[in-house]
Amino acid sequence: MIGQDFICVRRFNLSIVVFLVICNWSFAQDLEPRAYANIPKGVNIIVATYGYMKGDVLTEPSLPVDDFIISSNNLGAGYMRSFGLGGKLARIQVAIPYTFMDGEAKVSGERVTGNRTGFGDMRLRFGVNLLGSPALGVKEFSKYEQKTIFGASLVVSVPTGVYYPDKRINIGTNRWGFKPEIGMSKRFEHVYAELYSGVWFYTQNDEFLGENDLEQNPVFTFQGHASYFFKNKMWVAVNLNWFSGGKTFVDEAPAGSVINSSRIGGTFSMPLSKMQSIKLQFNTGIFKNIGLNYDSVSVGYQYVFL
Repeated sequence: MIGQDFICVRRFNLSIVVFLVICNWSFAQDLEPRAYANIPKGVNIIVATYGYMKGDVLTEPSLPVDDFIISSNNLGAGYMRSFGLGGKLARIQVAIPYTFMDGEAKVSGERVTGNRTGFGDMRLRFGVNLLGSPALGVKEFSKYEQKTIFGASLVVSVPTGVYYPDKRINIGTNRWGFKPEIGMSKRFEHVYAELYSGVWFYTQNDEFLGENDLEQNPVFTFQGHASYFFKNKMWVAVNLNWFSGGKTFVDEAPAGSVINSSRIGGTFSMPLSKMQSIKLQFNTGIFKNIGLNYDSVSVGYQYVFL
């Protein structure tokens, strides 16, 4: 338990803030390059990741809370398969996280600590490259030169994460999330430029602190990536995102501020063999109107097979 669940003189409002910590992390980590990259059809990819996040994630500065720091060790497993759909390249992905989280804060001058452990919300993603990316086999793909790709996708957040209706800190969100997105990828010899834009929509959590109804407005997201590819298939990328919106309501009463934040990061990918690679990522906040001042680093292993 985290410090009697952060009891304070403004107990109800604070509970909204703590809940938003986990919700905001879920979309703030949308900093993934090559989501619409051209690949052969029939490719299977298995991914295992470890990530670490730490920082100040308070989302309502008017509360009597200081030094609100959460550190999180995150394990993840994922799978992706590419296939042809009407002659276009499509892909489906699934990712499942497992989190070890510790937190501490000063509430009205009193230090409180605690932790949570368990599965987070599963992510599903289905995407289709509508233009500039035909569904090609491995032999045909090796002769094809990518230029400009336009694609669309739908990301679904499934409420599989650990959730306690009577707790103010939770790993799971107890609600569904849906993000329709469009994206563009353009190749300039060794450089790939990418732009994505989408909107997160959330269903209602009707078990917030018992039987209260928590609602959240849509969150608008934008991503930009610039990647440089070397001849040995190693690549590096600069990543930037921006997200805005997400005002919350409990039983139809306003309960949280609008979020307007941006993050920047880098990605490095290196092949280990023809079918294996590792990827390192780091990102940090560059602009924020409230909270979300944290750093994130991760390492991933990827295995590809047909």
